[in-house]
Amino acid sequence: MDMDQDRFGPNIWLVDEMYRRYLENPKAVGESWRDFFEDYRPARRAPEAKASTPQSPAEAKAPAGGDVPSATPISPETATQVPEDAVPLRGVAARIAENMERSLGVPTATSVREIPAKLIEENRRLINRCLSVRRGGKVSFTHLIGWAILKGLQARPNMKSSYVEIDGTPHVVQHKHVNFGLAVDVERKTGERVLLVPNIKGADELDFDDFFAAYEELIRKVRSNELAPEDFSGTTVTLTNPGTVGTSLSVPRLMESQGLIVGTGAIGYPPEYEASDPRQLARLGVSKTITITSTYDHRVIQGAESGQFLSYVHELLLGAERFYDEIFASLKVPYEPVRWSSDRAAIPGDDMDLEKQSRVIQLINMYRVRGHLL
Repeated sequence: MDMDQDRFGPNIWLVDEMYRRYLENPKAVGESWRDFFEDYRPARRAPEAKASTPQSPAEAKAPAGGDVPSATPISPETATQVPEDAVPLRGVAARIAENMERSLGVPTATSVREIPAKLIEENRRLINRCLSVRRGGKVSFTHLIGWAILKGLQARPNMKSSYVEIDGTPHVVQHKHVNFGLAVDVERKTGERVLLVPNIKGADELDFDDFFAAYEELIRKVRSNELAPEDFSGTTVTLTNPGTVGTSLSVPRLMESQGLIVGTGAIGYPPEYEASDPRQLARLGVSKTITITSTYDHRVIQGAESGQFLSYVHELLLGAERFYDEIFASLKVPYEPVRWSSDRAAIPGDDMDLEKQSRVIQLINMYRVRGHLL
């Protein structure tokens, strides 16, 4: 097994690039990278295939075995144009292509669950209103969902498992702790977009306030280009968030040495309601939703476990197990979280006005008890 790949997963392209800079000029990389590369020996790679110009259009279309496929015929002009337009993948692009090829060897399956986002939205609003006054900073949806995932892994510990072969014999690794990977999209000065996946070490041993701080510190290091080798090694579970670019659902690739990657989509109303009047949506009780996917290594994790894991995350995000109470307490938010409850809209009839009046009285009382800002 490629031990570099096993240790750094999808981040191995960055290690390659930093190592190239180190060889050219050791002072071009940070001190932590210089210490890392002092005794670093990159794993041996398979030699790159050299491109050759075909002697004829038929050879250009033929695979290694010599048979010309008939399912997807191309013209002689196209066959000639293909090698002329082809550009070799090098550096980061070549490493990403290699990672994707390697990921094909991991037999994965994916569970999908759609979750109401209204309660996450309301409690996040309460938290951030308090933080803005007392200490600064903002809790994102990803912070709250990431915390629910960590809680879900505690309840379903087999979701932390990964697969490995030792001397040709299949083994399952039962990770005791979670090094929580965060997939961060970074745009480089050249306009090229790359994915970095650093991790929070021992995330399952933190309370929410510490998790929030560790998460923000990791993002700061990504933006300021201060990540060190240890920030990438040993990831066990990863959270990726394609919802930041408006994607509602994704099925990410799972790399070797990991058993689970969770994807979160965009938060919004179902498409059929996007043009509806907000007042009508309120009357109908239509909530924004978020789609969460669990892509797992099917050799060591079964579909029922993945489904139960997402079900538990769903329950937590609706307030089960005092989920929001613990977050509020950890952040020292001096309010009671908003609770999930069924809609109690008045049904048209003789008692409609009477029930409406009682609801108004309840509303006035809540203003008195909780204050007008809440």
